[in-house]
Amino acid sequence: MPLNPEPSLPPADPVLRIDCDECALQGTPTCGDCVVTFLLGEPSSVVVDLAEVRAVRLLAEGGLAPPLRHVRST
Repeated sequence: MPLNPEPSLPPADPVLRIDCDECALQGTPTCGDCVVTFLLGEPSSVVVDLAEVRAVRLLAEGGLAPPLRHVRST
């Protein structure tokens, strides 16, 4: 089964910054099922590079970690 295509990241910024304080779902039940909460233990922020994003996505697709649930608030 083919994997989903990777999202394009701007060439000047090859990292993904996930900040729980900027997430519209912070403090909701969805927050407890997010990979950031799973990895860090409590809501915080994390910076991951493209290889790490791919690894986390593969773990989530394999059922070994929850998926990223981050939704940037406006």
